[in-house]
Amino acid sequence: MAIAEVTVIPIGTGSTSLSAYVAEMQRVLQQQKGISYELTSMSTIIEGTLDDVFTAIAALHEAPFMTGAKRVSTSVKIDDRRDKESSSVLKLQSVESKLSKGG
Repeated sequence: MAIAEVTVIPIGTGSTSLSAYVAEMQRVLQQQKGISYELTSMSTIIEGTLDDVFTAIAALHEAPFMTGAKRVSTSVKIDDRRDKESSSVLKLQSVESKLSKGG
């Protein structure tokens, strides 16, 4: 499973507020098949097969254009682990386990 961190920034919107764009992008994600996602204060985490994640990222990138943005900057980080099962939850559990053991 691939895990992607995606930040989409509409540019030249006439306002410093981006929450309306973020809300619309979350609606777009609700329409995507084969993924799970989590909105954070700075980005969105998307999990699924690499193909499904890329499809979702493309839809996210297009969303601000559909609501009036003239330019969009999208940053993506992908963690694609194939030697064993992986997810955001499992990654956090691994760190928490090590913290509870003191090492």
